[in-house]
Amino acid sequence: MPEPATVAVTPSESATPAPRSWLEALRVYLEPSSLRMLTLGFSAGLPLLLVLGTLSFRLREAGIDRSTIGYLSWVGLAYGFKWVWAPLVDRLPIPGLTRALGRRRSWLLLSQAAIIAGLVGMALADPRLTLGPIVWCAMAVAFGSATQDIALDAFRIESADINRQAALAASYQTGYRLAMIWAGAGVLWIAARAEVAPAVQVVGQLAAQAGLMYQNEAWRTAYLVMAASMSVGVITVLFSREPARIELPPAKDAAEWLKAALVEPFADFIGRYRWQAALILGLIAVYRISDVVMGIMANPFYVDMGYTKDEVAAVTKVYGVIMTLLGAFIGGVLSMRLGVMRILMLGAVLSAATNLLFAWLAARGHDVTALIFVVSADNLASGIASAAFIAYLSGLTNVSYSATQYALFSSMMLLLPKFIAGFSGDFVNAHGYANFFTATALLGAPVLVLVWLASRVTPVEKNPSK
Repeated sequence: MPEPATVAVTPSESATPAPRSWLEALRVYLEPSSLRMLTLGFSAGLPLLLVLGTLSFRLREAGIDRSTIGYLSWVGLAYGFKWVWAPLVDRLPIPGLTRALGRRRSWLLLSQAAIIAGLVGMALADPRLTLGPIVWCAMAVAFGSATQDIALDAFRIESADINRQAALAASYQTGYRLAMIWAGAGVLWIAARAEVAPAVQVVGQLAAQAGLMYQNEAWRTAYLVMAASMSVGVITVLFSREPARIELPPAKDAAEWLKAALVEPFADFIGRYRWQAALILGLIAVYRISDVVMGIMANPFYVDMGYTKDEVAAVTKVYGVIMTLLGAFIGGVLSMRLGVMRILMLGAVLSAATNLLFAWLAARGHDVTALIFVVSADNLASGIASAAFIAYLSGLTNVSYSATQYALFSSMMLLLPKFIAGFSGDFVNAHGYANFFTATALLGAPVLVLVWLASRVTPVEKNPSK
């Protein structure tokens, strides 16, 4: 096999391929690689809410304080540090499993097993008795999910050329968001139906603080169903084809292996972008900050505003996610037609602006019609931004180091926002929900400047034959 090229496609507009016809752009979504990303995206999206969003709803209903919920969101920092073990996923074989399935599929299967085990543990734990077991199991799910993301991002990047990455990103987002419907609305619907008797008909902050609405057996059933739902990803991995393997020169010793696994992927990125690498990494670090910081307190907000499980499930976890799917589809098509950077800017503007709608909603209290409007706008913006952002990150990646480099990018996307989000409960306790949502919108202002600057970045080209 010839040695892989070391030139990565630049995300700048000057490198954008000639626009396709609308029909050609739409047909990409029916290709096998796009359909695989649909189901694998489901597997990737399922664990996230169960250790963050849905878990925060469960904990608030159990009477756990908002500050504690905010700090527990730091479990999600596993996603921000996945670059640490990404080189191992990129190169280290799993004894027996890699020989049978290949490098990418073996790591996908192992990580999915860890997720299933962690979800079962979360199902069996009761947060009212002690938070320890549920936190440790949530950490196992987050670690397994982050590892799955590493292998899956590499699998996606290696499955198609750069011209199809936006479509693969949109398909991935579609599966991801469908999983979020199931892990959001589905788990709430199951928990509501599994209650042995109607929950106490007292809603609002006092009921939440006292844990009057909580039934652990119902949540146990719901989380066990979620664990079983991971079989979608397991079956897809077992019946998928391993991407064409990128042959890398064998290492002579352990030191050379560590250099190739840990140093070269990062050196390649710095070498291609030089000082502009700092600008790119800065954009990646803050692009989704408005949504991520706001998202931790969204479910406690719904509980405190008196919305029931069925209302939250129907509006935010089904209708809202459908709007995200529409946004992801629009973002993928527009990125191919108009260029990634233009849609990246559009997504940044919309993501920050729609957080202000939550501040307006906080002043209205329990209003389902207003909730539908706010969630629709917010999720449409999120879908557009996500599809463009994933395509942007994919364009930065060199296929020779796809798992490690993409893990670095996607980790930086979450690290700072997740850390700041840990203090969100304290902020809400001190200043209220309306001020909190307004502050998260303001966090998105610097992103606009960084997108404008990043659109002018061009990499230093290298000779592919070297």
